[in-house]
Amino acid sequence: MRISEAAAISGLGIDTIRYYEKSGIVPCIDRGSDGQRRFTPENIDWLTLLYWLRQTGMPLKTMRRFATLYAQGGQTVPARKAVLMAHAEQLAKRREELDRCEVVLAHKLAIYEEFEKGTP
Repeated sequence: MRISEAAAISGLGIDTIRYYEKSGIVPCIDRGSDGQRRFTPENIDWLTLLYWLRQTGMPLKTMRRFATLYAQGGQTVPARKAVLMAHAEQLAKRREELDRCEVVLAHKLAIYEEFEKGTP
């Protein structure tokens, strides 16, 4: 599979995939005789995971650490799990903050609704 297809499936842009590859976040991608990248289903799974980690706000530094641990093999599963658990905790905190923001916005919108009803 070529990079354009990998981008479409994973959600990442082509430039992002190239950047991630250069920065070591993506394991080595095989190339065909024409020099073009050839993505495997495993590569696509990895890219898709990276897409969602980034979407949830994981810093690139943490993504690099996670990728480095992954490259070191199965003995790093506990460390990789710890990285993801810490990220999950950050997401939970962020979700709580967003919930509080939603309450404040709903209150303000209700005030505006009442104001509009009272305006001719």
